[in-house]
Amino acid sequence: YSFCTLLRIDKKLFKIIMAKYLAAYALVALKETPTKSTVEAVLKAGGVAVDAAALDEVFAQFEGKDFAELAAEGKQKIGAGGAPAAGGAAPAAAAAAGGAAAPPAAATP
Repeated sequence: YSFCTLLRIDKKLFKIIMAKYLAAYALVALKETPTKSTVEAVLKAGGVAVDAAALDEVFAQFEGKDFAELAAEGKQKIGAGGAPAAGGAAPAAAAAAGGAAAPPAAATP
Protein backbone atom coordinates (compact mmCIF):
# COMPACT_ATOMS: atom_id res chain seq x y z
CA TYR A 1 0.00 0.00 0.00
CA SER A 2 1.12 3.52 -0.68
CA PHE A 3 1.20 6.27 1.92
CA CYS A 4 -1.75 7.91 0.13
CA THR A 5 -3.81 4.71 0.25
CA LEU A 6 -3.15 4.24 3.94
CA LEU A 7 -4.21 7.82 4.71
CA ARG A 8 -7.06 7.61 2.18
CA ILE A 9 -6.14 10.86 0.48
CA ASP A 10 -5.89 11.76 -3.17
CA LYS A 11 -2.36 11.55 -4.62
CA LYS A 12 -2.66 15.03 -6.18
CA LEU A 13 -3.62 16.50 -2.79
CA PHE A 14 -0.75 14.62 -1.15
CA LYS A 15 1.73 16.15 -3.62
CA ILE A 16 0.42 19.65 -2.89
CA ILE A 17 0.70 19.10 0.86
CA MET A 18 4.20 17.67 0.57
CA ALA A 19 5.30 20.54 -1.67
CA LYS A 20 4.46 22.97 1.13
CA TYR A 21 6.44 20.93 3.62
CA LEU A 22 9.37 20.63 1.23
CA ALA A 23 9.32 24.39 0.61
CA ALA A 24 9.36 25.08 4.35
CA TYR A 25 12.24 22.63 4.79
CA ALA A 26 14.18 24.32 1.96
CA LEU A 27 13.63 27.79 3.42
CA VAL A 28 15.03 26.71 6.77
CA ALA A 29 17.92 24.91 5.06
CA LEU A 30 19.04 28.21 3.51
CA LYS A 31 20.18 29.45 6.93
CA GLU A 32 20.55 26.45 9.23
CA THR A 33 20.07 22.73 9.62
CA PRO A 34 16.31 22.15 9.61
CA THR A 35 14.63 20.76 12.69
CA LYS A 36 11.02 19.73 12.99
CA SER A 37 10.31 22.74 15.19
CA THR A 38 11.85 25.25 12.75
CA VAL A 39 10.04 23.76 9.74
CA GLU A 40 6.81 23.67 11.74
CA ALA A 41 7.27 27.37 12.61
CA VAL A 42 7.67 28.26 8.92
CA LEU A 43 4.56 26.25 8.00
CA LYS A 44 2.51 27.91 10.73
CA ALA A 45 3.76 31.35 9.70
CA GLY A 46 2.50 30.55 6.20
CA GLY A 47 -0.92 29.57 7.51
CA VAL A 48 -0.43 25.84 6.92
CA ALA A 49 -2.00 23.44 9.41
CA VAL A 50 0.83 21.14 10.46
CA ASP A 51 0.33 17.39 10.17
CA ALA A 52 2.88 15.53 12.29
CA ALA A 53 2.84 12.47 10.00
CA ALA A 54 3.61 14.58 6.91
CA LEU A 55 6.37 16.41 8.77
CA ASP A 56 7.84 13.08 9.88
CA GLU A 57 7.73 11.85 6.26
CA VAL A 58 9.69 14.86 4.99
CA PHE A 59 12.38 14.37 7.63
CA ALA A 60 12.52 10.64 6.92
CA GLN A 61 13.18 11.37 3.24
CA PHE A 62 16.10 13.67 4.08
CA GLU A 63 17.60 11.56 6.87
CA GLY A 64 21.32 11.11 6.32
CA LYS A 65 21.32 13.32 3.23
CA ASP A 66 22.74 16.78 2.60
CA PHE A 67 20.00 19.12 1.35
CA ALA A 68 22.42 21.39 -0.52
CA GLU A 69 23.82 18.42 -2.46
CA LEU A 70 20.34 17.15 -3.29
CA ALA A 71 19.28 20.59 -4.47
CA ALA A 72 22.36 20.88 -6.68
CA GLU A 73 21.67 17.46 -8.20
CA GLY A 74 18.05 18.43 -8.83
CA LYS A 75 19.10 21.69 -10.45
CA GLN A 76 21.38 19.78 -12.83
CA LYS A 77 18.57 17.37 -13.72
CA ILE A 78 16.21 20.24 -14.47
CA GLY A 79 18.86 21.97 -16.58
CA ALA A 80 19.60 18.76 -18.48
CA GLY A 81 15.92 18.36 -19.36
CA GLY A 82 16.35 20.01 -22.76
CA ALA A 83 13.40 22.18 -23.69
CA PRO A 84 12.70 25.24 -21.56
CA ALA A 85 9.69 25.15 -19.31
CA ALA A 86 6.54 26.80 -20.62
CA GLY A 87 6.14 30.38 -19.58
CA GLY A 88 8.90 32.80 -18.80
CA ALA A 89 11.97 30.88 -19.92
CA ALA A 90 12.30 32.44 -23.39
CA PRO A 91 11.82 36.07 -22.29
CA ALA A 92 14.20 35.53 -19.37
CA ALA A 93 16.80 34.05 -21.71
CA ALA A 94 16.40 36.99 -24.12
CA ALA A 95 16.82 39.48 -21.30
CA ALA A 96 19.90 37.64 -20.03
CA ALA A 97 21.38 37.75 -23.54
CA GLY A 98 20.98 41.51 -23.62
CA GLY A 99 17.76 41.61 -25.63
CA ALA A 100 14.49 43.00 -24.49
CA ALA A 101 11.70 40.62 -23.68
CA ALA A 102 8.53 41.05 -25.71
CA PRO A 103 5.79 42.93 -23.90
CA PRO A 104 2.88 40.81 -22.68
CA ALA A 105 -0.01 40.44 -25.12
CA ALA A 106 -2.88 42.81 -24.51
CA ALA A 107 -6.14 41.23 -23.44
CA THR A 108 -8.99 41.68 -25.88
CA PRO A 109 -12.39 42.65 -24.50
